[in-house]
Amino acid sequence: MYTDKLIKMKQIVAVFAFIATLIIALPSCDGTADRVTYDGPEYVMFSDTLTYFPVSDSETYLHVPIASTVASDRDRTYAVEIDDENSSAVEGIHYELASNSVTIKAGERAADLKIRGLVENISEDDELSISFKLIVEDAVRWEEYGTRTRVQMLKSCPFDMAAFTGYCKVTSTFFREYMGNTDFRLVHSDMLNVEDNSIVIRDFFYKGYDIEISLDSSNPLEPFVSMAPQVLGSTAEAFGTIHGNGKLMVAPIPSYISYYNVCQRFVVQYAAVYVDDVGTVGNYVNVIEWISDEEAERLKKQGY
Repeated sequence: MYTDKLIKMKQIVAVFAFIATLIIALPSCDGTADRVTYDGPEYVMFSDTLTYFPVSDSETYLHVPIASTVASDRDRTYAVEIDDENSSAVEGIHYELASNSVTIKAGERAADLKIRGLVENISEDDELSISFKLIVEDAVRWEEYGTRTRVQMLKSCPFDMAAFTGYCKVTSTFFREYMGNTDFRLVHSDMLNVEDNSIVIRDFFYKGYDIEISLDSSNPLEPFVSMAPQVLGSTAEAFGTIHGNGKLMVAPIPSYISYYNVCQRFVVQYAAVYVDDVGTVGNYVNVIEWISDEEAERLKKQGY
């Protein structure tokens, strides 16, 4: 599921410790750098055990690095095998390789396996992976790290703020505790600020109380949502009485990542609800799903 994908996204590019030993520059007293070079055994392997590939077109190649601990005075070519039994993506349908071999040039320590996704054959719900095995001689195989890597392919739609404006449905675990007669709320969102991709969602939980959120589009592998602490409603409306200053507040939960999906037009938001100087009401999950005007009109006719 998409929640699992986001957890895994934090594990992108697991760089091995041996790479750090290749070349280390240490400043000397005279301001120059004394170069300390690796002088151990020669090993060749994939630099990463897991890489995520957000596929947004069929032209862009993902570069999967293969590294050696030492440079050589000759070209070194290694074959790469696809482990079909442990792969769900199919070569020629979901992806293509630029080559099934990789050459580390003389004097160099790294080269790239190049993969391009075929976006027209990948659906928004697909969870596709490719398992690769690097074919190397026993003498340069580092058993501790092995010779395998996995590429996880995800369809990535181009970021579009328009996908997050208009009518949307809000569901929340908060509703179960304090709004028992509410399955979901039909609300409306508008663009607030283009510079930080912020939107305002009108009447989010309660009529007359809007919330603002921002969508980070800087990295397609990290489609994160941020929010400043703000007023969610009144304690009188939520609990039938006034607590503290009467303001029901909402803020992000630091240990959880809120995220969005452009292809499927939704936001998953982890939120803490509290009252200043009184305490925390609880932690909740809010799901915001954008819908068409036609579906919104149908829901309105049903009383939403």
